[in-house]
Amino acid sequence: MRTLYPAIEPYRTGYLDTGDGHQVYWEISGNPDGKPAVFLHGGPGAGCSPAHRRLFDPKKYRVLLFDQRGCGRSKPHASLENNTTWDLVKDIESLRQIMGVEKWLVFGGSWGATLALSYSETHPTRVSELIVRGIFTLKKREIDWYYQEGASNLFPDLWESFLAPIPLPERGDLVAAYRKRLTGSDPKAQIEAARAWSIWEGSTIKLLPSKQNSTSYGQDQFALAFARIENHYFTHGGWMDDGQLIRDAGKLKDIPGVIIQGRYDVCTPAITAWELHKAWPEAEFIIVDDAGHAFDEPGIMHQLISATDKFAG
Repeated sequence: MRTLYPAIEPYRTGYLDTGDGHQVYWEISGNPDGKPAVFLHGGPGAGCSPAHRRLFDPKKYRVLLFDQRGCGRSKPHASLENNTTWDLVKDIESLRQIMGVEKWLVFGGSWGATLALSYSETHPTRVSELIVRGIFTLKKREIDWYYQEGASNLFPDLWESFLAPIPLPERGDLVAAYRKRLTGSDPKAQIEAARAWSIWEGSTIKLLPSKQNSTSYGQDQFALAFARIENHYFTHGGWMDDGQLIRDAGKLKDIPGVIIQGRYDVCTPAITAWELHKAWPEAEFIIVDDAGHAFDEPGIMHQLISATDKFAG
């Protein structure tokens, strides 16, 4: 089984001034003469971690990672202003120009897969290869499954904690009820909601629930950005038509690609990956039978690193 490459540090870092109120942190690591790639993190609102650099052979890749608007090391923290899918697509193009490349490999998992598809369908000539994992396309059906009813039936004990901040009369639309608290003026209610929202995801993304994930997702600063930004994007359906990314997947037909999906992914169920496979049959489609959603589950990680190795030449 393939595992992460050794830890490395970036050799170049900076901030992209977006011109509309955001400073987006970026970093480049690996071989300065290597194959260019960009890593798109999940959430939205999760930020990058040092482990993400290790999904690429540092002798063969030059990889750019960045914390999307409002999260991680980007500023201002947890900001929802000028923070949409299409703002992020524009940022990726600006970062490509900073990198100084005509094309690059695009890699994204979960929400990062959503963003990778959005970028690649908008700028297909800028994408040399596309690797996506844990496919999520912001359909209302997908959001309802995870935040209204569906996943709740598999984790009724954890779901009870997710419901706790929301009074019974407001539970008919939990995304809206959470938005009221996450964007409200009561700091205590905001943090309570942010932690409940984030811990729900941290507790359910692996095939076998991880206490470490639950703890890290519950840290106040992380939770605030993660919950506010996710809820903001889900409230607005990503500022795209329902089903748009599958509808427009034909634009990817000339891009070599790999779709990787955990069979028991509760966060982003396999039906969406299957729909993408049917709409983009040119890509290799891989189901990992003993995995959930997280990139660091052994079977998922093996396939991700096998994919980056495959395209390294």
